[in-house]
Amino acid sequence: MKQYEANRILNIALAGHSGAGKTSLTEAMLYLSGATDRLGKVDDGTTVSDFDPEEIRRKTSVMAATAPLEWKNYKINLLDAPGLFDFAGGLCEAVRAADSVLITVSGKDGVNVGTEKAVAAAEKRGLSKIFFVNGLCEESADFYKVFENLKASFGPSVCPVVVPYIRDGKANIYVNVLEYKAYEYRDGKAVNVKMPDMGTRLDGLRTAIYEAVAETSDEMFEKYFSGEQFAPEEVIVGISKGVKAGTVSPVFCGDAMLLNGIDQLLDGLTWLAPTAADKSSEIGEDENGNPVELSADPNAPAAALVFKTVADPFIGKLSYLKVFSGKVSADTQLVNMRTGETERIGKTVVMRGKKQIDVPYIGAGDIGVVPKLQSAKTGDTLCSSARKVKLEGVDYPNPNLSMAVLPKKKGEEDKVSQGIVRLEEEDPTIHFRTNSETHQMILSGLGEQHLDVITAKLKKKFGVEVVLEKPRVAYRETIRKKVQMQGKYKKQTGGHGQYGDVWIEFEPCDSETLEFSERVVGGAVPKNFFPAVEKGLRESVQCGPLAGYPVVGLRATLYDGSYHPVDSSEMSFKVAANLAYKAAMPQANPVLLEPIGHLKCTVPGANMGDVMGEINKRRGRVLGMEPVDKGNQVIEAEVPEAEMHDFSTFLRQTTQGRGDFTFEFVRYEEAPQQVAQKVIEEAKARQESEE
Repeated sequence: MKQYEANRILNIALAGHSGAGKTSLTEAMLYLSGATDRLGKVDDGTTVSDFDPEEIRRKTSVMAATAPLEWKNYKINLLDAPGLFDFAGGLCEAVRAADSVLITVSGKDGVNVGTEKAVAAAEKRGLSKIFFVNGLCEESADFYKVFENLKASFGPSVCPVVVPYIRDGKANIYVNVLEYKAYEYRDGKAVNVKMPDMGTRLDGLRTAIYEAVAETSDEMFEKYFSGEQFAPEEVIVGISKGVKAGTVSPVFCGDAMLLNGIDQLLDGLTWLAPTAADKSSEIGEDENGNPVELSADPNAPAAALVFKTVADPFIGKLSYLKVFSGKVSADTQLVNMRTGETERIGKTVVMRGKKQIDVPYIGAGDIGVVPKLQSAKTGDTLCSSARKVKLEGVDYPNPNLSMAVLPKKKGEEDKVSQGIVRLEEEDPTIHFRTNSETHQMILSGLGEQHLDVITAKLKKKFGVEVVLEKPRVAYRETIRKKVQMQGKYKKQTGGHGQYGDVWIEFEPCDSETLEFSERVVGGAVPKNFFPAVEKGLRESVQCGPLAGYPVVGLRATLYDGSYHPVDSSEMSFKVAANLAYKAAMPQANPVLLEPIGHLKCTVPGANMGDVMGEINKRRGRVLGMEPVDKGNQVIEAEVPEAEMHDFSTFLRQTTQGRGDFTFEFVRYEEAPQQVAQKVIEEAKARQESEE
């Protein structure tokens, strides 16, 4: 593959709802351009961009993949992003490296949640949007219904460029409305044919084009609404400028499986989509936090972003780079701005799916891969020491489904944690930690399928099998009554014995930890034993009387006791304090406390009632709600953590994936009696099984 300048490079993310045909479209574009010699199929597991064993098994994309091709003296870097919401991290990576987003829409199903999310992702980064309505040869596909759907959802900027002419229920003729030419597809090959009579429909499509052009400038807007006609060149120039500026979203159509309309899409991309040079003004920060503007200048000092990592035990670590300035070539040294260390570049390649193609360098505006970088992670900036600059990283969604992970074989905990840490390198939407209170390893992801893929990869790549279970909640215990209790430890074993005697007052307080004080008079307990008493109590409060959870809100005051001049020791007073604690707690009206979190949930207005009802069902208290953009509502509530485990699954099903939420710990509250009883019974059963 030859090298291209930035003004001849198109970086295009393919996004859209799952099942709309993104991977099939990638395959069609690769095949038609000659980048591949056969047309792969998702169902057969033979596509270029779905090469991971999990993708082949599931017949769906689970991570972003790059697939460069050449078309009419342009290099097009396709970034095929997953459509499933559980793998939204792949979409975040793709749009960070892309300069425009090609949104695939099903000709049968029309605009879906995935379409909306793809548009939102493009708008968030200020990228151009291009629609491709796919699968028009399938039964029940209806382009014109989908087109109206797109205009209703995304406004007058949606502009038809290629539309089908339906004859005998089949979409074999495609009309380029701008060129005013028609093409019939025979076995995937385009043949120029006479323009069909489309009647008033053509007038409607031209009106949609004029509306889109009118959106591109105030001058065009005034001209359109004053009733003046646009000249043909004004239309073409207006759309071209509008797409590059992001104010016009052109619509193409076809059928990726049959190759219909794919050549016109590729032509349209080279004509309309912004090049890497058009989108080159990336703003970074220098070491002092001052803004630095980068341009796609191949002669400038190098600056690149690691937007994706593959950590594979067989092929090693691969760092995917988007080069914003300069060149990255073998034997150059770049500074990692996160670590401050120098990274030596061994060799440079481009990846077409899993296939590595050696290249002499990765130029400004281009996308490539550097193998075996030691410390580089996704989101890192690699730059020349001549101009140190830090680029914005990849903005990932927070994982909101957590499960406890246990190895099937005992003793493989280290193997599990090492495997997950390696997987975290290539998928930052995975979070992993060990809960110091419940001693469980907690794995967090974006959904059930995401966690399922992680466990499958652990087995396949690292040879360790795990099971997932609902994580235990870190409860607390406290007391509601003041009690005074003696703790006396006396042991004679020949020679020196052990003797410690304390009287301690236990009472509730507002502290998060044990408050210890003493008011001993007359030297009943010598001062040098006070720390031993406190230490004994601090160790004791780690295990409460009800279910073995830590005790909080407890004040302990040592007020009396006795000692033996020979047999008393720090150990004996420590044990005595523990005995007093154990005897006092059951008499001090102990209660179980559960963690309460603050829930902030954004949902479409139509789903608000269902979500509020569910929050109430989960023992939550709704604090308020307020409308936000695009007809959404934000609901704020306080909900017990124990009730939130599968809330993400409920929310996704109820809102079809449109809703999202954050949940943060606020405080502990006394658990209702029936909840406390269940927790206590589970804790006792667990203790018995461990014994």
